[in-house]
Order: sequence, then structure tokens, then C-alpha cells
Amino acid sequence: MTVLVVGSGGREHSLARAIAADPAVAAVHVAPGNPGTAAFAANHPVDPCDPEAVAALASRIGANLVVIGPEAPLVAGVADAVRAAGIACFGPSAAAARLEGSKSFAKQVMAEAGVPTGDCVVCQDEAGLVAALDRFGPPYVVKHDGLAAGKGVLVTTDRQAAIEHGRDCDRVVVEEYLDGPEASLFVITDGTNALALQPAQDFKRVGDDDQGPNTGGMGAYSPLPWLAPGVVDQVMTEVVHPTLARMRELGTPFTGLLYVGLAITSRGPRVVEFNARFGDPETEAVLPLLRTPLAQVLYAAATGTLDSFGELEFDDRAGVCVVLAAQGYPASPHVGCKIVLPPDTSDAYVIQAGTSLDATGQLVASGGRVLVVVAAGDDLAAARRNAYEHITRIDFAEGFCRFDIAAKAVLEIAANGV
Repeated sequence: MTVLVVGSGGREHSLARAIAADPAVAAVHVAPGNPGTAAFAANHPVDPCDPEAVAALASRIGANLVVIGPEAPLVAGVADAVRAAGIACFGPSAAAARLEGSKSFAKQVMAEAGVPTGDCVVCQDEAGLVAALDRFGPPYVVKHDGLAAGKGVLVTTDRQAAIEHGRDCDRVVVEEYLDGPEASLFVITDGTNALALQPAQDFKRVGDDDQGPNTGGMGAYSPLPWLAPGVVDQVMTEVVHPTLARMRELGTPFTGLLYVGLAITSRGPRVVEFNARFGDPETEAVLPLLRTPLAQVLYAAATGTLDSFGELEFDDRAGVCVVLAAQGYPASPHVGCKIVLPPDTSDAYVIQAGTSLDATGQLVASGGRVLVVVAAGDDLAAARRNAYEHITRIDFAEGFCRFDIAAKAVLEIAANGV
């Protein structure tokens, strides 16, 4: 099998790495990729949001499967163009990708499907925004309706900050605040059948103890020792299958990866958001634990044969990933800082997310979230220790990270024997 992965970030590096390990895969291509993917795959300088260019590349290299990583190409219709070229594609159509591309559309689908979620109001002017904020009260949850690269959501007790955040977008969704810890559930689906991956938890705030602005994610861990065993089955029954059924009824079946962001509230699981692709950085924590060959299950979903698979299998280790970001992130990240990476170990390695090569061939930072250190261990404490030990071996002078990824979960395990 020849597989083309579309995208250039840490998620795509992780996907390509896992796909390359599948014994059914003979070659992996990435468009456009990064210096990390170049170590084991062929990179192609193609605009990932250009449907015709991606489809032409897939045809030229003889791809059997195209896997689309980021949300922007999905919303731009890249999956539609690839399928029109007669090539299997893992990723929803542009119409189905509206589950991520429009927060108001996602809320409408949830309401029509009876999915448990928070109440909301869609606002198109400041008067409506102010009225919605007053209705729900603090903490205020304000979401830009369209794609915002993980930075369109503000959760704050500062009413004026909430108003200003809403002013930055023509259309916003103001939601009821959902209490309780959050969990991320990835679901692979062919539009009817669905398989859940192991849940994870990510860390959105830029600083330790959940301080500072929201980011695209500063780290993640899996599994979740505090999550009740029946929650995943409950979410599949109450959220995933009703949503997939409603999307089929709308004439826009959803095939690909349905990301279900959850708040585990005192009333049970509630949906915070849907995404139409693998989440980042949860992907880096979950995929290394997956035993089922990734390319084969993605191909089954892309070709409508997911019912041929049993449950996905995971090993019994724990995974932790920690993001190293460039100084100034998320507002104005510094770029150009030189990076020297240590060799991989049996327990930890580096995923490249925002890197490039300078004119001399030196690896440098070229984005906000630059590197992701991925580690595994016999338990969560060991995985966490392996991740942070590996970070000490990285030469990235302007890089910073959170030092509390999975720390609370480790303490709870020690205290309660969870």
C-alpha cells in the first residue's frame, strides 16, 4: 500500500510514523511534510489546501490511500477532490467537515441528534453577545464560529475580555460552562460503523496550573485512570452513533476521524466540541500505544469496510507527550532558533511540529508549537518521567514547555491507587 499523508505538523508526523510501521505499507508520502517526516517518507512541496494539487499528487505517486491531517484542507474540500480522482481518502467531505468548520452547525446537529451538550446562543452582533453573556454568567465561554487554529475559544470570568474576544469574529457561539475534567475521544468511522480509540486528556492553557491563554495544546496523556470504564461505551451510544445517523439523514455522511471533546460533568459526559480530524497533541500520546495496524484500519474506514475489524487493540503501557513551544507563543512566537535533537531511545522520541531547515541545513524553529516529546512507560509516572528526561537532552534555547503534564493524574494514582 502507498499512503499519502496531507499536512506538515506534529499530528501529521505522528500519523506518518505510525502508518509507516504498518506491515501492509510499502511507501509513505507527505505533503508538504517537515524535516521530521523526511527521515522516513517522501516530502512533496504541495499546498495542502489545494484540492486539485493534492489529488494530482496522489494520482501521480499511485496512492492507495490519502490521509488528511489538518482541518483546513478538509473544509477546503481536499477529500472530495481525492475521492473524485478515484482514490480512497480518510477524511470527511467539505460538507461533513462543517462539524468542525462551524461551531453553530455542530450545535445544531447535536440538538437534532439529542446529543448531551451545553446550552448555547449564536450571536451575530455585540448586543446579542452581551445578552448571551448575561444569560449564562461566568465563567464565560465564547467560541468563534469558524476555524481558528485552536485559538478561537475563550473561557474566562472577565466579562469585558469575553466581549472583546467576541468582537474579533462576525459570528460567535456563547455556551453554558461545563464543569468537570475534560477528555478527548477519537472515533474512526466509515459513516455507519465506528471504532473508538483510547481516550486521552490534553492541556490547552500555555502555562502550568492551567494559567495563561488557550493554545493548540501543550501536552497530553493516555490512558485516563480516573475515567469510569463505561464512559466510552456511553459516549458511543449517546453521542457518536446518533451524530453519525443525523449526518447520514442530512445527506452528508461523516467518514474519517470524529473527535469528541468531552466534559465529564456531575450530570455525566457532555460534548464540548466536535473536530473532524485527529486532535493534536493527543494523537502523539495515543497512537504509540495502538497495536492495531493503523493504515489498515484507516483504509477500511475510507472504503466502507470498517465492520471487518474487531475492537482496536492497545498495549498496556501509558503514553505522555509534552510540547516544546517557541518563546512568545501563542501570541508572537520567535522563529529561527537553532535546534539539536538527541537520538531516540526505547522510551522516548521527538515529533517535529513547527520546524524547517535554514540555508545551511540546520534545524530551526519555524512555528509556535515546535517539538513534541513522546514517551511511554509501564505506568503514567514512568511515561511522564521519560518525557521530561528526554526534554533535558534537547538543545533548543528559546523553547519552553509546561512541567505539569499528567502530574495531577500521577498524584491521584499515588493517593487513591486508581
